[in-house]
Amino acid sequence: MDALTRRRFLLASAAAGGAAAVAAGGIGLAELLATARHPGADPDDQADRLVVVTLYGGNDGLNTVVPYADPAYHSARPELAYDPEEVLRLDDALGLNPVLTGLKRLWDRQQVGIVLGVGYPRPDRSHFRSMDIWQTASPELPVATGWVGRWLDGTRASAETAVSFEPVLPPLLVGERQFGACVAINGLRLPPGVDAGMVAALGGTQDGESELQARAAQAYRDLLDVDSLVRQAEHGQAVTAPTDRPVATATGGAVSLAGQLALVARCVEAGVPTRVYSVSLGGFDTHAQERIGQEALLRQLDEALSSFVERLGRTSAGRRVSVVVYSEFGRRVRANASDGTDHGTAGPVFVLGPRVVGGLHGEHPSLTDLDAGDLKATTDFRDVFGALLGTVLGAEPARYLAGYQPKPLSLIRTAT
Repeated sequence: MDALTRRRFLLASAAAGGAAAVAAGGIGLAELLATARHPGADPDDQADRLVVVTLYGGNDGLNTVVPYADPAYHSARPELAYDPEEVLRLDDALGLNPVLTGLKRLWDRQQVGIVLGVGYPRPDRSHFRSMDIWQTASPELPVATGWVGRWLDGTRASAETAVSFEPVLPPLLVGERQFGACVAINGLRLPPGVDAGMVAALGGTQDGESELQARAAQAYRDLLDVDSLVRQAEHGQAVTAPTDRPVATATGGAVSLAGQLALVARCVEAGVPTRVYSVSLGGFDTHAQERIGQEALLRQLDEALSSFVERLGRTSAGRRVSVVVYSEFGRRVRANASDGTDHGTAGPVFVLGPRVVGGLHGEHPSLTDLDAGDLKATTDFRDVFGALLGTVLGAEPARYLAGYQPKPLSLIRTAT
């Protein structure tokens, strides 16, 4: 495990469960790491894993995967559109946003698949209802369970099988009988007037102290060790939140996306049996001054994802991890009067990892044949999730997609 050995990682995490409070369904980092395989276990003996990255707020897909060759794109948003020479070209029609240099590097290695025009029937432009639809995979009727939660029910899996590094447990991981777990990763927060030096002093050893006193002192030392570990994971990828973050609605992880993904990587490398991880980045509700705001967010996304995927490729366990990135809806084709875009419908979904079938999947929506000014989805989002259920999780998709029979999508190669 990079600079930290697995033994030190587990030891430093010994007090994590008591270091922070979590929502219902929460477990501590120590409890999660305690589920890791025996140190002598064969690292090739691991199941496939899925990391679900949620972009809260409705990411503008047209300025993420840019139809630079389409005149309709430039006429609909003249101040927001990217010129053909600015984009990172994927083919003679589409290109990536200029800040997505890491993803372009992975694309060139065939480790990025982009599913075009993903949405659902009768789109809802409410953040909350649309996100609920994506996470429950039920566009027709509201339901109380997520598609991963139903998989947990069907497999009678334990809580650590699906883990969120977000502040609260997302509906995605909620089943009728089984639930995923929230892991607290916010680090140590000391009250006013108390600093780390005071905590370290309380953790000092003294001759002749009782076993109970020695254990209490060790707990204080562990708190500092865990805090250091979390901070290393969060900042070890040289990604910091921009100071010009746009004002926007929607939620997201309390720790940077890079920090969340670094902890996922550590868990995978340690042999934790979690099969599904949920992480997030918020702030994509870009109604005004979108170009500056979205570029800042996409830069965070790019650096976090590219570092994570490159790290995965270094271990046999990491090479069995796949990542899916989605947002609750795209934006309208035409820009608004505030140099931004309003809630729309379909958008691209990214699938990344060493086993991904790279390239473009599906058909890009027409920018002239619109539905009241919005894109018409060309791929049902359940086709994407169905492909991941069938390959990464080895499940029967229709069983967990409320009977929906997904159309075949070849997104993940069979493990060898």
